[in-house]
Amino acid sequence: MKVRVLKSGTPALKRFLAAMLARRGGSDGAGMDAAVADIITGVRTRGDRALIEYTERFDRVKLTPKRLRVDAAELKRALAALAREEREALELAARRITAFHRRTLEKPFTYRDELGVRLGQTVRPLERVGIYVPGGMGAYPSSVLMNALPAKVAGVREIVMVTPPSEHGERPALLAAAAIAGVDEVYRVGGAQAVAALAYGTKTIRPVDKIVGPGNAWVQAAKRMVYGVCDIDKIAGPSEVLVVADDGARPDWVAADLIAQAEHGSGDEAAVMVTTSGRVAEAVAHELALALEDLPRAESVRAVLARRGAFVVVNDLEEAFDIVNLIGPEHLELEIRNPARWVSRVRAAGAIFLGGESPAAFGDYLAGPNHVLPTGGSARFASPLGAYDFLKRTSIIHCSGKAVSKLGPAVARLARMEGFEGHARAMEVRQRPRRKN
Repeated sequence: MKVRVLKSGTPALKRFLAAMLARRGGSDGAGMDAAVADIITGVRTRGDRALIEYTERFDRVKLTPKRLRVDAAELKRALAALAREEREALELAARRITAFHRRTLEKPFTYRDELGVRLGQTVRPLERVGIYVPGGMGAYPSSVLMNALPAKVAGVREIVMVTPPSEHGERPALLAAAAIAGVDEVYRVGGAQAVAALAYGTKTIRPVDKIVGPGNAWVQAAKRMVYGVCDIDKIAGPSEVLVVADDGARPDWVAADLIAQAEHGSGDEAAVMVTTSGRVAEAVAHELALALEDLPRAESVRAVLARRGAFVVVNDLEEAFDIVNLIGPEHLELEIRNPARWVSRVRAAGAIFLGGESPAAFGDYLAGPNHVLPTGGSARFASPLGAYDFLKRTSIIHCSGKAVSKLGPAVARLARMEGFEGHARAMEVRQRPRRKN
């Protein structure tokens, strides 16, 4: 298998970058949107019955209303049955994720201005949130921790998890991770129907204030459609990695990191290296071929590299970072000398990994920062999931008579500029004496 090599300034590179930018936008088309809308309507009108029907149709699992929810005792049993090394790894990840996300909390503030007006902002956690944990090619306990723990740190009272059931049986690692993270409710339902249930509620599943978590195109379309009924975190797309490598980068490390993000299984992942060295590009290609010889998901990775993989050879690092900022990758690895020097040059990336010993895989599991990251170029305006995503802010305004007298005329003038006489009079009435009855 040969990964395309694209050189600076060529039409081939321009076409590749245009194709990367064309991935932005979300929906996979009107056909999917119509199907997802039908599923949402079905859940809204038929509730649990629709969830059971869709689960049998899409997941090939027969449920009853009583089997929709995972019993709390099952979570405890799953945790107790987990191998000691696996439990210790999950608990280590949980501690590190919790420690980092405590630092992402926002604090309330209040102050008085020179006229004595007290101004401020309260910060309170959401009451009830839903986290979506994908099924797909395997079980992802890391997604449970990354979505649930920031909500727990923020002080969310009720954390509800939905995940598609498997025809091969329960996924104990997911249930164990839910127990470690303090998830309050777990339901065996996935896909667009799970998102609809979280947003609108059914007899079994009460509605939530916000839905977070990754998922396939159907899940993301459903999240987009229910936004406004409840909040969502972001529209998460397939995994992406962009590695910037200079002539000192280790080819085997770069190859391993491209593979790590290409093996997720959707087929639409992106794995790109931008390098200043043609020699490194050749060496990474060689290491890729070796690494894929015995990789369990080699065929999936080869398909991704053929479709959205590339080695881009540029003239210098300045040009490399121009490409970085154009793409705005989910994961950005800087396998270059003095990587910290270049961080300020990055304007769009979900997470930046400095140096060859900081692979994206470390961030995917237990570095501490969240692995739910902006994809598809949305790092231009979006941020990683954090405890701040589970907080809401309310403004506080406490005015004084002195301030009304001083500022009221300006308020009235601004209101009349916009044609709102009632607003103007609402200020002016406070500057007149009370009428005598």
